[in-house]
Amino acid sequence: MQSDQQYKPNIPAKRWTKNTLPRKILVIRLQAMGDLVACLPYVQHLRASLPSSVRIDLLTREETEDIPKNIFLFDKIFSIGGGRNFKKQIIYTGLMLPKLLLQGYDVVLDLQNNILSRTVRKVLMPQAWTEFDRFSPIAGGERYRLTIEAAGLGENKGDFCFHLKFPHKGMQILKKNGWNGTDELVVLNPAAFFETRNWNLSNYVAFANLWLERFPKTRFLILGTSFIEAKAKFLKDHLGERLINIVSQTTPSEAVGVLQHVKLILSEDSGLMHMAWCSGVPTMGLFGGTRTDWVRPLGIHSSFVDASDLPCGGCMQAVCKYGDVHCLSRYTPEEIFKHCMLLMEKIKRKTSQTVSC
Repeated sequence: MQSDQQYKPNIPAKRWTKNTLPRKILVIRLQAMGDLVACLPYVQHLRASLPSSVRIDLLTREETEDIPKNIFLFDKIFSIGGGRNFKKQIIYTGLMLPKLLLQGYDVVLDLQNNILSRTVRKVLMPQAWTEFDRFSPIAGGERYRLTIEAAGLGENKGDFCFHLKFPHKGMQILKKNGWNGTDELVVLNPAAFFETRNWNLSNYVAFANLWLERFPKTRFLILGTSFIEAKAKFLKDHLGERLINIVSQTTPSEAVGVLQHVKLILSEDSGLMHMAWCSGVPTMGLFGGTRTDWVRPLGIHSSFVDASDLPCGGCMQAVCKYGDVHCLSRYTPEEIFKHCMLLMEKIKRKTSQTVSC
């Protein structure tokens, strides 16, 4: 497999060639929450590299608008309805087009690259545009970076720090649920959708006990949607008061606010993992059947284990054909604890670089 640095995809684009800067830029990312959040550090870098007179708007879907609406980044956000019904999305997109045409966008950054986003871009007829590279075997973050860079507006890098409009909400939620404000917080996130991406829950408990031996003034935290309520109950039964359970108690933007206060997240492949990584939180990823050449977190504040060394690695299947998810079950709590220690040491050695807000 080629590294991200070696692989240079051919990104469809029409570069900005004028001597003056564009006045209005439209970013399109329609789905899903984790993917939308993963592009934001690169849009933030673009925002910081341009004067405030350059307007940057976002076109997304209603169910993914919460985080963009609650951070300081976009000048205006347009959201289409229709839920996950593609036919309804087409209708809502058609209804949105007149509003978008009135804006007069000079540049369109299509970070979705599906039939809806391509249609919007072609109707708007911007002077410059780019389309997201969906299939190259490199990390999604790198593909977002290269897609934005292809517009011809300068070099792009990730800015891993969300600037929340209501930063106090995360602290309020944590204190309401028993955090004393001084104990360090570690997130346990067994939230991957398929069994091929799940680490056994007993491993999380064993990892927590190893962590407590080294860092006794620690509380563990679990948050997210109702999808993991049963898993949260299991961890609460085994970790007791050491675990703060706020599952189903936060909006996505409130979850980002909560993450600003944690020392580390140990996470399977999920939207919350991307939210943490993009917020600059030290992130230890657990990848089983996922293609990590596509979704792995980047930067000095992240690390991961995966199955890329196995013949079945990156199978993308819902059920393990061997029946044991050995791509993840082979990693013991002791090994993952060591990986986390190495990650924290790596971050400590590079304190001159900003890795969190």
